[in-house]
Amino acid sequence: MDVVMLSRLQFAAATMFHFLFVPLTLGLSVLVAIMETRYAKTGDETWLRMTKFFGKLFLINVALGVVTGITLEFQFGTNWSRYSEYVGDVFGSLLAIEATAAFFLESTFIGIWIFGWKKLSAKAHATVMWLVALAGSLSSVWILIANAWMQNPVGYTIRNGRAELTDFMAVITQKYALLEISHTLSAAYMYSAFVVMGISAWHLLKKQNVELFTRAFRLGLIFGVVSAIVVAVSGDMHGVNVTNTQPAKLAAMESHWETTTRAPSFILAIPDEKNERNLIEFGRIPGLLSFLGKHDFNAEIIGLKDIPKDERPPVLITSLAFRTMVGSATLLIFLTVWAFVKRNKLLESRRLLTAMVLAIPLPLLTIEAGWVLTEVGRQPWIVYGLMKTSQAASPVVSSQVLASLIGFIVVYSLLGFVGFWLMIKHAKTGPAPAQETVA
Repeated sequence: MDVVMLSRLQFAAATMFHFLFVPLTLGLSVLVAIMETRYAKTGDETWLRMTKFFGKLFLINVALGVVTGITLEFQFGTNWSRYSEYVGDVFGSLLAIEATAAFFLESTFIGIWIFGWKKLSAKAHATVMWLVALAGSLSSVWILIANAWMQNPVGYTIRNGRAELTDFMAVITQKYALLEISHTLSAAYMYSAFVVMGISAWHLLKKQNVELFTRAFRLGLIFGVVSAIVVAVSGDMHGVNVTNTQPAKLAAMESHWETTTRAPSFILAIPDEKNERNLIEFGRIPGLLSFLGKHDFNAEIIGLKDIPKDERPPVLITSLAFRTMVGSATLLIFLTVWAFVKRNKLLESRRLLTAMVLAIPLPLLTIEAGWVLTEVGRQPWIVYGLMKTSQAASPVVSSQVLASLIGFIVVYSLLGFVGFWLMIKHAKTGPAPAQETVA
C-alpha cells in the first residue's frame, strides 16, 4: 500500500473517530444551556439535576473530542505537507481563526462553567453555558468553511505556483459553505436530541426519576423535531448544489451511468465499475434523480460515462454511503413522528421507549455515512478541480505512515473504550438525588 492510501486511511480513521464525539458536544451544549436556563428562571430543582446530569455527559464527551481533534491538524504537516504548501494561504487562515477565535473561547468558558457553580449567580452561570454552546458551534463553522472550500474552491488565485487568498468574504459566504454548516450542525443537534431521548427512555422503562426524564424526553423531542426539519430542508438544497458543483459525486451517489433526462433513482443499486453498469437495480423511481438534483423531473443529469475515468470517485463506497445515510435518516424521521404522537403517554409506550434506546447510535451512523459520502465522493480531488489527492501527500516512506496508523488505531481504540464506558456508566447511573445537588 502506497503513502497516499496509508495517509488517507490514517486521516479517515482519526477523523471518523473524532467525529464520534463532535456532534454530541455541539448539540448537548445547547440542550444543557436550555436546561440550565429553565432552572435559572424557575428555581425548579428538577431542571438543575437534569443540567448537572447531562452536563457531566457533555464534559466527558468534550474531553475525548479535544484529545482526538488536536492530532488532526498536525497531519496537515506530517502527512499532507504538499497540500499545506499549495493551499495553506487559504486553508491555514481558516484553521487559525478556528483555534484562536473559537476553540480557545470555548475552552475558557467550559472552565468557568465547571468551576463557577458556587461563584456565579444562576443566571450568570446559565449565560456561560450559552457562550460555551456559541463558541462550540462557531468552532465547527470555521472547520466546515474550510471543508467547503476543499469541495468548491473560491476566492483565490494561483500565484507563484500556489493558491493565494484574494477574497475572504467569498470563501466564508459561498453557498456550499452555508449549506454545509446548516446541514452538519442540524444533524449534530438531531443526534444529541436522540441521545437525550434515548437515555430518558431507558430510565422511564425502569420508572426511575420519572418527572425528570419525562421533561428531558420532551425537551429532546422538540429539539429533535426542529433539527430534523432543518436537516431535511438543508439536505435537499445541498443536493441541488452538489449537482451543480460536483456532478461526478451526484452520479456516483446514485450509480448513474448514462446522461439522460428524467433520470431515475433506485432504492438499491449495486454498481459494476469495471463494466460501467449496475449489477443490481431494485425499486426504480422514474425522474426522481432529476428532481433531487435539479427540482425538475425532466431535467438532464450527467452520467458517469461522460466523466473521465480518472476523475470519477469510487462508485460503490459513495453509493453505499449515500443509501446508508438516506435509509437511516428515514428511520429517524419515523421514530421522531412516533415519539411526537406518543409524547403524552410515554410510560405506557414501552415499545417506543425501547426503540428510542436502541436508536441512540442511529443518528451517528447517519452522520458518519454522510461524511464518507462527502469525502469519498470528492475523490480523486483533495481540492475539487484544483489539486488531486495523489499530489498532496508528504514525501515520507510507507513504513512511517503505517507505524503511525497502527499507533492511532491502538491509542484511539483504548480512548474510545474508556470514553464510551464512562458515558454509558454515567447514563445508566442517573442523576444525583435532589438533596445532593447544590447550585
